[in-house]
Amino acid sequence: MICRACQRALRTLPRAALPLSTPSRTIASFSLASRPSAPRALPTTPLASLRLYSTPSAPQPLEKPDFLDDAEAWIWDTLAAEFSPSEMSVRDVSGGCGSMYAIDITSEAFRGAGMLKQQRMVNKVLGDKVKEWHGLQLRTKAP
Repeated sequence: MICRACQRALRTLPRAALPLSTPSRTIASFSLASRPSAPRALPTTPLASLRLYSTPSAPQPLEKPDFLDDAEAWIWDTLAAEFSPSEMSVRDVSGGCGSMYAIDITSEAFRGAGMLKQQRMVNKVLGDKVKEWHGLQLRTKAP
């Protein structure tokens, strides 16, 4: 069984490059005594050079969930505008009173920064709003 990319590559090869038959061996020829002691290198095939590559596409903007309340939506919009995250989750974990939030955010803007610096970046963007909350669970990471 081969993947679709390999099947397409096989169709593009000229017939002369493809082997017409594969050598067959009997079960008796696979005895333990006939096994080589050193591992053999994998055979090279013309298919290996025909890999299909695509250019990377621009990251799709993150879609805001429709179940966020007003405060969660404000946090989402503020962080999305500043960091262009590839993944983000904002949840009110206080039971609905808006005093504690859990934020998970993955952004290229965090690359090369330590965890403390990443979290300070988020706190700076959220500004004085964080001071109104009882607590904040913040997980940041670079992709």
